[in-house]
Amino acid sequence: MWRRSFSTLPGKKWDAVVIGGGHNGLTAAAYLARGGLSVAVLERRHVIGGAAVTEEIVPGFKFSRCSYLQSLLRPCIIRELELGRHGLKLLKRSPSSFTPCLDGRYLLLGPDQELNHSEISKFSKHDADAYPRYEKQLERFCGFMDPLLDATPPESLQGASSLNDKLRNKMYKSAFWARCLRQAASLGQKDMVDFMDLLLAPASKVLNNWFESDVLKATLATDAVIGSTASVHTPGSGYVLLHHVMGETDGEKGIWSYVEGGMGSVSMAIANAAKEAGAQIFTNAEVSEILTDDSSIVKGVLLSDGTRVESSAILSNATPYRTYVELVPTNVLPEKFVDAIKNSDYSSATTKINLAVDNLPQFQCCNTNHSSPGPEHFGTIHIGAESMDEVHSACHDSENGQPSRRPVIEMTIPSTLDNTISPPGKHVINLFIQYTPYKPSDGNWEDPTYRVRSICTKVF
Repeated sequence: MWRRSFSTLPGKKWDAVVIGGGHNGLTAAAYLARGGLSVAVLERRHVIGGAAVTEEIVPGFKFSRCSYLQSLLRPCIIRELELGRHGLKLLKRSPSSFTPCLDGRYLLLGPDQELNHSEISKFSKHDADAYPRYEKQLERFCGFMDPLLDATPPESLQGASSLNDKLRNKMYKSAFWARCLRQAASLGQKDMVDFMDLLLAPASKVLNNWFESDVLKATLATDAVIGSTASVHTPGSGYVLLHHVMGETDGEKGIWSYVEGGMGSVSMAIANAAKEAGAQIFTNAEVSEILTDDSSIVKGVLLSDGTRVESSAILSNATPYRTYVELVPTNVLPEKFVDAIKNSDYSSATTKINLAVDNLPQFQCCNTNHSSPGPEHFGTIHIGAESMDEVHSACHDSENGQPSRRPVIEMTIPSTLDNTISPPGKHVINLFIQYTPYKPSDGNWEDPTYRVRSICTKVF
């Protein structure tokens, strides 16, 4: 489907070249092509998708190798690019969360309010009554943030600008901040104070103010630390908590979904929209350098095989470090800017393990033993997160250079709802595991023996 021959790349000047065929780069390509521009997407690998990719690692089993759930893809993009028509099918999960406990109890949560009240009541009647109010407040905060996510940020104009451009820029910024103030006023004073507290406070403080049961707080707190090196006690982790409830599926707020065919189907649908609009996508096309002239003006890119691709507009789907330090020639960018990029913190504490299994996992607390999926299998299964202290201890281990002694694991089994990714009766399992130090103090991840000893013995 995607071009592997570069014969159409040289010999013309493209309006825009996109480095990398991840879902962000493909989205940019789709919009530019819809605007009438000639666009080339250059993907280093043999498959598009970047972090949102599906690959058959084990014969017959298709894995979302990196990302594994969908909710934060902006609804306006889904709508404007008609991704449903281009193959995107979202599979809503209900229940959406399951936390088994060592004492034999468990907690199920989801979009069903009666189920939530019944489940939380097993641990705290107070929390069961408070939970709907907590969700309503987060919905109001999401309503405040939602328009800002789709708005163009009010950046300052750089370099020489005409008087008209300056006036338009000032008017836009004035309108942007006026809209923010109107939305803030609509929240009311108390909600605005609570909103600022949520943005700046540790998630533990926010959740302690609302709830008393450890398992509920820990289950909700995982959304505040997932994918990061932060603890539940880290200031600002409250915003991450809010960020993970901003998403939606088919108009239902806060609902996370599997994607039929795996997360690569997201990238494929966007690529189909881009291709329909006229963009051309090339795989096995690794960019080795961004080309500039003597005045540091962009001229195009150079591929690793020596092919030159001309364009005066380059968009990069690679990391800032890869783009500005490794691809842009030296002495082109300001030294302070390059230093800031070099000192950016990319650290994470996550290990992703993909499993192909013959049978579904069984949980003693559910007292079931059946081959077909039960409510406990559909959503995110939280293991090692029965209290916020446990989550913090796991983070503390990683900060000291040790893989967590009791890791926090989010298990998902997308094949319970998606029968296209595994053979009948068998399943695909994703394990998103925290906290793992990038550079452990007692070994090296390049050592296979260390990997087996440190990961497998702790996870399994």
